[in-house]
Amino acid sequence: MISIIIPTLNGGELFSKVLESIAMQEIHDEYELLVYDSASTDDTVKYAQSFGAEVVSVDRKNFDHGGTRTLAAQKAVGDILVFMTQDAVLVGCNSLALLIEPLRKNESSSVAVTYGRQLPNKDATPAAAHLRLFNYPPEPLVKTNNDKRKYGLKTVFVSNSFAAYKQDSLATCGYFKQGLIFGEDTCAVGRLLLEGYAIQYVSEAQVYHSHNYSLVEEFKRHFDIGVLHSAENWLLQEYGVAEGHGANYVRSAFSYFIRNNGWYLIPDLIIRSGMKYMGYKFGRNYKSLPVLLRMKLSMYSAWWKQGAVSECSNK
Repeated sequence: MISIIIPTLNGGELFSKVLESIAMQEIHDEYELLVYDSASTDDTVKYAQSFGAEVVSVDRKNFDHGGTRTLAAQKAVGDILVFMTQDAVLVGCNSLALLIEPLRKNESSSVAVTYGRQLPNKDATPAAAHLRLFNYPPEPLVKTNNDKRKYGLKTVFVSNSFAAYKQDSLATCGYFKQGLIFGEDTCAVGRLLLEGYAIQYVSEAQVYHSHNYSLVEEFKRHFDIGVLHSAENWLLQEYGVAEGHGANYVRSAFSYFIRNNGWYLIPDLIIRSGMKYMGYKFGRNYKSLPVLLRMKLSMYSAWWKQGAVSECSNK
């Protein structure tokens, strides 16, 4: 049995396309569809129920990226847990089967997590399209804790927008940590790697999923990344700092735009990179900022209202 878990909040018409793409999948396993909905005011719940999903209501003020997914994982009956988001549309009819295949092929394998390739949406800006290519290349990859010198912080890169976990392996690391601003997937994978498990990037399993962030949104997104890395500093201690990864991205983007006659995009790249860097630095030093300012600089202002500020954790 496979359990597909999707947290939702006003998913709209795009969520109905996600559900349609799930219904099209050709898989031999039975699956259950669990939707954890945070009091949507649109047709999200109706869409979910029409596709046979079990809908669990979550009070918005109690939603937690890690905690809510942990509750869903503990309720799920599947021995494989597939996590998706309400805006990730599966490509073709085999993406789900391809994602879980490494977890099914050899149950004694050390691979405990797989994640798929995210392709840019049709309306993706050049910056958004390149970011997807940079983070999700066409080549598949298997990563273990022994690879951290080679990949650095990229070793723990994963996304619960389209990822699958062995239920028993995820349980051994306590599922997902509660109280994080986001990045529950990264922290779980970091702990699994330290326990000797492996993570596999399955590039043939694909979804359409991208965001056209404004400059302000880029700042806020990277402010939140900085908050995560400050609160979960063990990630940097184990896998290295993020700045080197950022420099690699800038070089890659510059080359990508030049190759595609995108000279006119270079000024935007410079400004956008500066906004990301400043946002990250502010986030790393969030403890020195007043709470009201933190709320304004973050994408998740509601998280700060809850007072759910996670301090440095034990692994």
